[in-house]
Amino acid sequence: MLKHSTPSSRRRRLDRVPAVPAQPHNHRPFRFPEATEGTEGEEGSWTTTDDSQAQDNSVHADGQSHSSTLAKALSKETDGLLLPVALGRAEPAQPKVAPPSQSKSGETLAKRTGRGRSRRTRKVNEKAYSGEPQARMEPVGPGNESAGAPSQVDGASVAAADDDRSAESARLLNEGHQRWEGDRCPICFLFVGLPIGEHAKMNVCCMKSVCEGCSLASQQRGIYDRCPFCRTPHPPDDASSLAMIQKRVSKGDAEAIFHLAGQYCFGGLGLPKDVPRAIELWTDAAELGSVHAHCNLGARYYNGDNVQKDKPRGIQHWQEAAMKGHVLSRHLLGIDSFDEGNYKLAVQHWVISAKMGHEKSLDAIKDLFIEGHATKAQYAEALRGYGDAFKEMKSHQREEAKRIGFQ
Repeated sequence: MLKHSTPSSRRRRLDRVPAVPAQPHNHRPFRFPEATEGTEGEEGSWTTTDDSQAQDNSVHADGQSHSSTLAKALSKETDGLLLPVALGRAEPAQPKVAPPSQSKSGETLAKRTGRGRSRRTRKVNEKAYSGEPQARMEPVGPGNESAGAPSQVDGASVAAADDDRSAESARLLNEGHQRWEGDRCPICFLFVGLPIGEHAKMNVCCMKSVCEGCSLASQQRGIYDRCPFCRTPHPPDDASSLAMIQKRVSKGDAEAIFHLAGQYCFGGLGLPKDVPRAIELWTDAAELGSVHAHCNLGARYYNGDNVQKDKPRGIQHWQEAAMKGHVLSRHLLGIDSFDEGNYKLAVQHWVISAKMGHEKSLDAIKDLFIEGHATKAQYAEALRGYGDAFKEMKSHQREEAKRIGFQ
């Protein structure tokens, strides 16, 4: 059965509760004291604003001041944290935190600030107010580079150049693994054997190189005095041949321009020998996409033959042709790498050209393998690739032309 408390009993219980001092009506939560610029308190601490001083009037239940307790802890643990203001920089915003408990106020603040940081900042603060001149940090830029510090722009340019060279090297080795389509016979569509000049004949009427097997087959069918491909009658003399070539040149035929440059270079078809004119025509043909012109220009600039020697320019022409599948240019790049002592790169170039049917590249890899500069796997890969390419260039008509010595 519940007992109802009487007024006298309630009065006796309330008498046991100790009286609590009343809080002021304008009590506000504690905030870190804000520094006033140019003033300093004792022991390196900063004087507070009127707002922070007003907060010192707030009283705990035990009668001690919140702000005075935390101000002492701040002067011991966070001295120098307001240093950026003294150095002329923007003052960081102070975080607003809830008031800590009565017994752990100083301990809580010490954990938040950290003693290691306070020691470092205290040393800097003492040095800042000692009157000694302070070193000023200046940004490094195009107008104020120091002698010992490289510009960031130069570093970025060097890194970008290295990336470009790496990308170009990767592209050079990844492209041009298939022969240029212009090396195919237009009749049988098989790649012409290497070197092309020994296994095919150029027809000036259409600027097509027909392999010896198809030329033999056309003669066996009674076609003797005309082109096996376009059926145009063969020119009777050099003047007629030159007229046919110039007609193709006027149409912008890259192969016709390349062929005309060769006539100027060696003085053929009644033309005077004019190497500078030949180089101009080869340049035009290369701009129109002739890989043979790129190869010839590369040899001229690389060796300085009738032009100012410029090896990088010559190598660039070879690279342009090699990436389009020109076998001889790829082989010449391997020779350049070999001369520079870069046997690894030389083998990589020669493996590519050997797999396209270049016998001299295969022999070069064999020699490097004997000397220990190429692996057995690389030589085996080149040998298998060369065998496959050689089989693809064989035909019954070509074998017969070779057997009877047809040219």
